[in-house]
Amino acid sequence: MIEAALFLAAFSAVATTLAIIVILLSESLVFFEQVSLVDFFTDTQWTIMFTEKHFGILPLLSGTLVTSGIALLVAVPLGTIIAIYLSEFAPHHLRETAKPLLEILGGIPTVVYGYFALLLVTPALQLFIPDLPGFNMLSAGIVIGIMIIPYVSSISEDAMRAVPMAIREGSYALGATRFQTAIRVVTPAATSGIVASYILGVSRATGETMVVAVAAGQQPNFTWNPMEPAATITAYIVQVAMGDLPHGSLEYQSIFAAGLVLVLMTLLFNVIGHLLRKRFREAY
Repeated sequence: MIEAALFLAAFSAVATTLAIIVILLSESLVFFEQVSLVDFFTDTQWTIMFTEKHFGILPLLSGTLVTSGIALLVAVPLGTIIAIYLSEFAPHHLRETAKPLLEILGGIPTVVYGYFALLLVTPALQLFIPDLPGFNMLSAGIVIGIMIIPYVSSISEDAMRAVPMAIREGSYALGATRFQTAIRVVTPAATSGIVASYILGVSRATGETMVVAVAAGQQPNFTWNPMEPAATITAYIVQVAMGDLPHGSLEYQSIFAAGLVLVLMTLLFNVIGHLLRKRFREAY
């Protein structure tokens, strides 16, 4: 009975994932019966509310990738540096105080981050970039990066703390300094866990909704310029799901197709992360 209960508990997570995929596939098939895959993946316009409708996912995809890329440029270096400091250099009392405070960032509602980006980060950026519009991907990406720093730093720090002390002592015995040991010994040995934190950060940034919905403008522009407004896949899903379009219409079904693309992106990132973790685990 215990084994059966444990199996059901483990299978529930898999079953939930499968159910989500089945729902997205079944609803997306209805959409793709009227919109070709070629147009969906090659058209550079997303104008479902216009008389001349276009269902090209590229504007939403570019907005998602740009904001996620900016977020990673912020979160990966800062999160890694914080993890190295907390793991190898910070005193015990400072680590025990700083880590819970840092993880509080992960519990702040994302809509608060959205208004933080709109009312503080964007005006601050406009001091240096006067032509920056009020809605832009740059401020949204920066704030998403700040938001996912706890994911990167916490998991990376746990991976570094898991490195056996004997490895550090061996490095010290060979004459390496504390900094050299942290950078050249501990960090490579914990690469598997660090990569896992990066992949989690990517998935979190890709699926972020409220920050981009509030700060990026919700305008589906096909652009790679971070200083322009744009919409992401998640922001579009929120916009349509609020009830402006009739249930069952082609425009409504488009949110399932967009959601399916988002799931496939997240799956791709996780597969890449799994392969990288496996490679580094074998290397070390």
